[in-house]
This record gives sequence, C-alpha cells and structure tokens, in this order.
Amino acid sequence: MTDSDRQEPELISDVAYAAIQNLIVTGRLKGGSMISENELREQLNCGRTPIREALQRLKLEGFVEIHPRRGALVTTIDIRQQLELLEVRRPLEETMVRLAARRATAEQRQRMRQLATELEAAVRRDDRDSYLGINRATHEIEAEATRNTMLIKTIGQVHTLSRRFWYSFITASDSFAEAAEFHCNVLRSIADSDADAAADNAGKLMDYLERVTRETIERVLD
Repeated sequence: MTDSDRQEPELISDVAYAAIQNLIVTGRLKGGSMISENELREQLNCGRTPIREALQRLKLEGFVEIHPRRGALVTTIDIRQQLELLEVRRPLEETMVRLAARRATAEQRQRMRQLATELEAAVRRDDRDSYLGINRATHEIEAEATRNTMLIKTIGQVHTLSRRFWYSFITASDSFAEAAEFHCNVLRSIADSDADAAADNAGKLMDYLERVTRETIERVLD
C-alpha cells in the first residue's frame, strides 16, 4: 500500500465531515431530523466508511446523536447554552487575536484588510449568505495566523457552534451590520500588528454577541 493509498480514506472522511457539518450549520439538515446515509453517499459521492467516520466526529462535537439500528439524529440547538459557549469563547478570542497580531504573515494581514472590505460590502448589499461566508473566512484566517494548532482546533469548533446559532436565530439586518463593524475593527487591528487594539475590539465584539444572544433567548423563550 502506498502513502497515497493510506491517506485517501482520511482525506475523503475530512471532506465528508466538512460537508455534513456545513449542511447542519446552515440548516439544510434540520435539528431533530434523521440523517440518511444513502442520501449523503449519493450527494457527496463517497462510500459508507467516510460517512460513518464523519458522523462519529460530529457526534463528539454535539452535532448528531448516533442511535443503533436507526442512524444519526441531528441535534437541536439549546439556545441557552450559547451563553455558556460565549463564556468559553471570550478568553479564547482574546488569546487568538493577540497571537494573530504578533504572528500573522504579510500575506495574511493583506487578506484580513480585504476581508474587512468584503464584509462591509456584503452588509451594504444586505447579502446574508456572503456575509456568513466571509465571517467564516475571517474566523479561519485569524485562527491560522496564531500558528497554534491546539488553539486553531479548539476555537474552530467554538466558532462553528456559534455560526449554527446565527444561521438559525439571528435574522435582523441591523444585527449583521453591527457585528460586521466589530469584526472589521478586529481584522484591521490585527493587520496593523496592534495586539492591544485587537484584544479591545474582540472584547467589544464579545460584549455585543452576548447582548444579542440574551435578547434572542428572551424573544424565543417568551
């Protein structure tokens, strides 16, 4: 068996994992629904083993529950847990932006400025899908710029869980516009190598996200 042969199943499983996770986060696989492995195999054009490996990873992250002889059930969102998630995210976010401000490459800093401009343009167009895509790219490049593999993995899961909440419950255009302003401030602070400003702006972003989350919980549970 060649190195390529050994790597291929893992790569297919990674692709399946990312694709299924995205289907859940964006609501195309709804909470409370059963996942059809056969449909996923056809949709993703891969075999049973990569699908099952991907579902096991998603189980560990809380996106699905595995039921013997029944299959995988997409979990519903407990919106009250978003506040717990934000408690975990806040210190991670500050660590991330401080490290990114110190360690980002020139290319990454240029890309961050570009993302800030694209984010503002998406808000002006009221293009929700583009906004959420750029937001994901923002989280990824900020994490990558830290060059800390453990932080990248940990905060990546936190960001994904947060994104699922926003897809499902945040619909007001004003909320996206205000969040974009905070994200842009963080991006530009990192790009300018200003760790203190990046941390300050990240703190303001987290304060905003907590306020919106509390307002959403009150509205949904009222």
